[in-house]
Amino acid sequence: MIKTFKYGGIHPADNKISAESAIETVAPEGIVQIFLSQHIGSPASPAVAKGDRVKVGQLIAKATGFVSANIHSSVSGTVTGIDLVADHLGIKKEAIAIRVENDDWLEDIDRSDSIVKDIKLSAEEILKKIADSGLVGLGGAAFPSHVKLSAPPGKTAEYLIINAAECEPYLTSDYRVMLEHTEELMTGIRILKKAIGVSIAYIGVEVNKPKAIEKLNSIASEYQGIRIVPLRKKYPQGGEKQLIKAVTNREVPSGGLPIDVGAIVHNVGTAFSVYEAVQKNKPLVDNIVTVTGKNMSVQKNLLVRVGTPVSKLLELVGGMPENTGKVIFGGPMMGKAASNPGAPTQKSTSAILIMPDRESHRRKASACIRCSRCVSVCPMNLEPYLLKRLAECKIFEESEKNSAHDCIECGSCAYSCPANIPLLDYIRLSKTEVLKMKRNRK
Repeated sequence: MIKTFKYGGIHPADNKISAESAIETVAPEGIVQIFLSQHIGSPASPAVAKGDRVKVGQLIAKATGFVSANIHSSVSGTVTGIDLVADHLGIKKEAIAIRVENDDWLEDIDRSDSIVKDIKLSAEEILKKIADSGLVGLGGAAFPSHVKLSAPPGKTAEYLIINAAECEPYLTSDYRVMLEHTEELMTGIRILKKAIGVSIAYIGVEVNKPKAIEKLNSIASEYQGIRIVPLRKKYPQGGEKQLIKAVTNREVPSGGLPIDVGAIVHNVGTAFSVYEAVQKNKPLVDNIVTVTGKNMSVQKNLLVRVGTPVSKLLELVGGMPENTGKVIFGGPMMGKAASNPGAPTQKSTSAILIMPDRESHRRKASACIRCSRCVSVCPMNLEPYLLKRLAECKIFEESEKNSAHDCIECGSCAYSCPANIPLLDYIRLSKTEVLKMKRNRK
């Protein structure tokens, strides 16, 4: 049976135009700039200095707390400085710059193509390995993976859910991992199961990826306790709460977390990185980036070293077309338009989307026509029109009562509004203020 979540959702065009582009490896060159803060939580602290020589996989910045992540060199060469560098939003953050010299890796990293299925580490050793390797969620939020895998006191994980929905238009990196690294992905899922002590893992895949479903089903019988769950094509199917509802019919309470209903959710890219860290001793030094756009003559899925300038990736697809209106880091629904499109990639960079000028401008907003479409599409069962009005009037206590903090910022409301009202912008304002009030109370 094909499953989906209960409330709302929309059906934007797939635009998976890079789906048949096999993963290509980008050779490092020039200068890479590796941010010390490319994860949720505290920035890492530098462990190298200007003039130091480093190898690929070497620790260059240490996590500064539990909610933080180690940073490793993605290239070999000489550290040229630790300076403030503008990210894709134009925000200056501390970064380590390294001049690429050869491609020398740490000796204990297994770079062979052999697939290692035998899991030798204990659950505790796996969690430590994941933390040491600097793994973060690659589904967008970049939450340190070891934190997510550590259930808080009084909470117990019952099952693992692998987010293979990839419901955001244009993105295809997870799809390519499912096709090209199926065995490694399955082994990564087994490792995650062992780490959290569960016997069942579900892989939720939207039915618009029939090749991936077929490939996963073809070997699922070899991996005990891993079940493939076909999902209806609907955005935002990949939202954690929506995915849990679709797969298990359990509903995360308002203000709650997946662990409150016994779930831990990781996406495909994270599970693959777990395999590489635990079985190959490879820290998170690269990731797969989809470079795509309707007007692009070439679409690619590229295996990219962290810190590579996006300008390098654009060169590999023939550069930006003349009619480019926006460069988006991520997908069109939840990605961010870049004010600095030449910025370095980060661990969580999933896509570089080139939008044509005709699709890059907001339409003029008009008065709300009371159609309630924003309510019908909200996957969190909120009332976006009301939250927008409360934000305008700065009545944030009422915003809290109306659960503004539960918004997952999927953009379905703004996408569906016939009056072109930027509903999500207002709700983000409310959410920020509500979360601030909640923190102050604590």
